[in-house]
Amino acid sequence: MTGSEQQRVVEAYIGEYASGKSENAVNRALELLEQGRPVTLVDLDVVEPFYTLRPIKRELEAKGMTVIAWETRDTMGLGEAGTLIRGDMLWSLHREGDIVLDIGYGVEGSKTLNLLHGVGEQKDLRINAVINASRPMTASVDDIIEHVRALGRVDALINNTHLADETDIALIREGARLVSEAAQVLNLPVEATAADEKFRGSLTEDDVLGQPIRFLTRYMPRTFW
Repeated sequence: MTGSEQQRVVEAYIGEYASGKSENAVNRALELLEQGRPVTLVDLDVVEPFYTLRPIKRELEAKGMTVIAWETRDTMGLGEAGTLIRGDMLWSLHREGDIVLDIGYGVEGSKTLNLLHGVGEQKDLRINAVINASRPMTASVDDIIEHVRALGRVDALINNTHLADETDIALIREGARLVSEAAQVLNLPVEATAADEKFRGSLTEDDVLGQPIRFLTRYMPRTFW
């Protein structure tokens, strides 16, 4: 079955600041691209976008991906929060092929989805809330539950518990436990545990309660505005 014949993938990644939603969105788009599927990645991070897809836009496009995002040079003088939503962003769900949406952080960020044309009729849309249990607002099961409920519609959780370069397997395991317990209360699936590529070969599904593991190549540390 060819990429065009397979079920269309339409995914939005939401979460708290420093949850890793953008990293997960970029890596997911690249994963689909590597399968020979046409992919459009959309930067809808309009809530204080300090880290954006702008600096890596051309790099991703060179791999064959379509990236709908501003370039930094086009937003000079607007400030780091001076992002406008373009028409091609608002109509992105009408594009052919797979669509991956990188949404701004927090409750205000999740509201951006409501601005997209056709979002209410988009049957393929899956909204993934990325959870970093090392962040203060999502540091406990109760915190995660409260946070996810405030986001509005959520279809699945992704455990992305990390402390940047200080992350270890014990921390990832604990995040998997917290996210799993919260997911049970929320009656949501855990889509995956995401972890830095450096853990490939040492982190297994047994470490994360049987959750699928998505290993991430880190792009976002070099994408400051």
